[in-house]
Amino acid sequence: MFTINSEMARYSTRILSGHFNSCDNGGTNQIQGRAFEDLACYLFETVPGVSIAVRNQMNAYNNEEIDVAIWNDKSHHGLNFLPNVVLVECKNWSNPVSSIEVNWFCQKIASRGLDFGVLIANNGITGDANDLTAAHNTIAFHLAQRRKIIVITREEINAFRSTTDLVRLIKEKICLLSVSGRIC
Repeated sequence: MFTINSEMARYSTRILSGHFNSCDNGGTNQIQGRAFEDLACYLFETVPGVSIAVRNQMNAYNNEEIDVAIWNDKSHHGLNFLPNVVLVECKNWSNPVSSIEVNWFCQKIASRGLDFGVLIANNGITGDANDLTAAHNTIAFHLAQRRKIIVITREEINAFRSTTDLVRLIKEKICLLSVSGRIC
């Protein structure tokens, strides 16, 4: 669907496997969650022009935590179509992420004056994409408020071979969201 420059970096299957092993077998939920954030950082910092700006940062009021914030230099070979600052929420949950949690992430984006965010959800989000129920409805609602939220699942990450796959998936999801109000 999209033409992507072939100069993108390859993901190491050994590194991806190591992250997923830690996500699944870390001693505590906190360790497993941190491993999922490490995975997100690896996926994004491998993209040309992208660096991890902040991790696990509380806001000034100490009531909202940002898992990962990336700085995007908008490299021609990277994520030149995304804003400079992108917030990434990571949910290494055994169940789909609920509409309450999706809405909370959307509110974090809104309260910072941003219009785009990535939710990396191990098992996706609740509801039906075609009927826009549950968390899918929350994403559609925020789209009408000029905020775009895309969801990347573990299954999709497992299919990545290079940053080309990540960039292509983000483009496809943004287009689908913009055209149909759906993320999948």
